Amino acid sequence: MNLDRADYLKRLLDRYCGLPHTAARRPSSNDRRLAGQLFDRGISLEDIETAFLLAIARRIYRQPEATPLTPIRSLAYFVPLLDEEVLLTHYDPGYIAYLRHKVERDLNVQIPTGGEDR
Repeated sequence: MNLDRADYLKRLLDRYCGLPHTAARRPSSNDRRLAGQLFDRGISLEDIETAFLLAIARRIYRQPEATPLTPIRSLAYFVPLLDEEVLLTHYDPGYIAYLRHKVERDLNVQIPTGGEDR
């Protein structure tokens, strides 16, 4: 599904603000600007959601004795993971579905997704 810029930004920012481990309940002006840059780069919402999921999973499955992490306060937190891993790796959809199920079960939350965008 091809989205126009406004729909893309709305969907991306709504999903970001709905993530567990984020402090943002409203996107900042920097988040809005970055979302626009991601649209301009042609980054799919599916790839961004994969970065969200991987980051949240890595945060919750850290060593229990590790120093607690502060909440995520910016969409920019996900860019290195997106650029250096998600866009360079073809993740099996079955693995992503498994990871989503595991995270949602263990956190007892639903990770925002856009299944209708795929």
